[in-house]
Amino acid sequence: MIRVVLPAHLRTLARISGELELPVDGKITQRSVVDALEERYPTLRGTIRDQATKKRRPYIRFFACEKDLSHDSLDAPLPEPVAAGNEPLLIVGAIAGG
Repeated sequence: MIRVVLPAHLRTLARISGELELPVDGKITQRSVVDALEERYPTLRGTIRDQATKKRRPYIRFFACEKDLSHDSLDAPLPEPVAAGNEPLLIVGAIAGG
């Protein structure tokens, strides 16, 4: 089980509150986590990544262990503390403005 924290608007859409624990099969990567999220919470399909290209949406960021993982390969292993369930994967809605 890994821990995932979603932004408030995605928690509302998925009808969950707070941090969630998510079973992920195989290698723990951004792709496998989002696959598991979309499988368990179908209402999240298309909100975190584009369904055609499978790329992260521009205003969604991934953080773990105080590092921005947003530009890492989708198939790169997530940090060991995340894979072990000791640290959460944060999926954050970025803010833009000027």
